[in-house]
Amino acid sequence: FCLMAAPGKVAAFRLPPLPTIGEIIKLFRLKALKQLSQNFLLDLRLTDKIVKQAGELKNAHVCEVGPGPGGITRSILSAGVEQLLLIEKDARFIPGLQMLSEAAPGKVCIVHGDILTYKMEKAFPKHLKKNWEDEPPDIHIIGNLPFSVSTPLIIKWLENVSKRDGPFTYGRTQMTLTFQKEVGERLTANPGSNQRSRLSIMAQHLCTVENCFIIPGQAFVPKPEVDVAVVHFTPLVQPKIQQPFELVEKVVRSVFQFRRKYCFRGIETLFPENGRLKRTEQLMMTADVDPTLRPFQLSMSQFRNLCNAYRKMCDEDPSLFVFNYREELRQKKTKGSLRGSTGQPEQTEDENQL
Repeated sequence: FCLMAAPGKVAAFRLPPLPTIGEIIKLFRLKALKQLSQNFLLDLRLTDKIVKQAGELKNAHVCEVGPGPGGITRSILSAGVEQLLLIEKDARFIPGLQMLSEAAPGKVCIVHGDILTYKMEKAFPKHLKKNWEDEPPDIHIIGNLPFSVSTPLIIKWLENVSKRDGPFTYGRTQMTLTFQKEVGERLTANPGSNQRSRLSIMAQHLCTVENCFIIPGQAFVPKPEVDVAVVHFTPLVQPKIQQPFELVEKVVRSVFQFRRKYCFRGIETLFPENGRLKRTEQLMMTADVDPTLRPFQLSMSQFRNLCNAYRKMCDEDPSLFVFNYREELRQKKTKGSLRGSTGQPEQTEDENQL
């Protein structure tokens, strides 16, 4: 359901005097729930700084994910947005958000729901739609994400970018989101960096990803054990790897299965045991990738070559794409074929790393 205050026009919008975020928390007896990995940001200078990273928001349409007690919400409204959609899973925060809605007549829509299942293809007016090749639409997604949902949510949104659906049916919608500092470093890591990971490739092949600034943990209530990164995403007009999302993810995930080993070791997991070595060699040669590079050393163009070569092999043998290495390991274990075999240490290590 959607709650919206009565419409009203304000020439130069300014929020009326309101209780502070700390007072709202006390008023409604709000407490951050550890199981939902909630952390509140009370410093409005920092919330203003986060919102500034989104770019020009005057007359824009914004979706804020998990507004909680409404700190970032105030900064978004103060930026002069046209409409603000709030998606909040925790019902305890709705009364405090309604207070903000009443202070900004006609601007705020509150949805009590889960962002992981909320359908965003109809969240904004149709007239805001832009062609993919055009400049990004006047739509922004902003959120101080709970750590527990930040990674699955960005993977979901990256898949939406690839398929141009969800919030990206409107064009190249920009996102400004918070992540655990380490996740932010992975999202922006360059080849050769120890933080280079599956997340680096999946994000950077679809978006321009910018690590804007770091918020120290002590700025949050309760204080998390880590610092927080603010990351800005702008979808690219052309992805750097022009293959289906599922195929790219499978190749990238396989390469990083054994990140401390040579990259061919992970690539082997793309193929069934029968003919594995021959097919791995074929893939590496076609892609022109040195098999003794570590996964984090591979460039984006090398990942593109691997994905293109793997796609060609899948087109020739469609059973390849549905092959699941983990399932093969499970079946071998069930049959007891690992017991007493000479390959026991290698397989055991594989299972541990997987």
